[in-house]
Amino acid sequence: MPAGELVERFSRAAGPGGQGVNTTDSRVELLFDPAASAAFTPAQRERVLAVLGDRLVGGRLSVAASERRSQLRNRAVARERLAALLREALAPPPPPRRPTRPTRGSQHRRLEAKKRRSQTKAGRGRVPPH
Repeated sequence: MPAGELVERFSRAAGPGGQGVNTTDSRVELLFDPAASAAFTPAQRERVLAVLGDRLVGGRLSVAASERRSQLRNRAVARERLAALLREALAPPPPPRRPTRPTRGSQHRRLEAKKRRSQTKAGRGRVPPH
């Protein structure tokens, strides 16, 4: 995707960083508008919007990263996350499940096992009258 279609916002991150955590804007938030992107075909655009519709805020996809201490590393992490989200959204859906039926042999074995178990239990506990 073209870098010009990404909007980066920086802010102060919580967490590790020592004295610099209060002064550097190391948290990165990437914003991407899939509806206006020229990187997708119309079919891909529809698919991305359908799959990621719940994640869109104001029509834009937002990905944040603040685990790393440096802004540069957080930018790389955020771009990787965005790419992974888009890759997952563009992946074709799995084929539909075709229902299967148990084989005749497996049905027969199941019923035979039930009969054996029933006979085992029927033989317990009752003492025939003398």
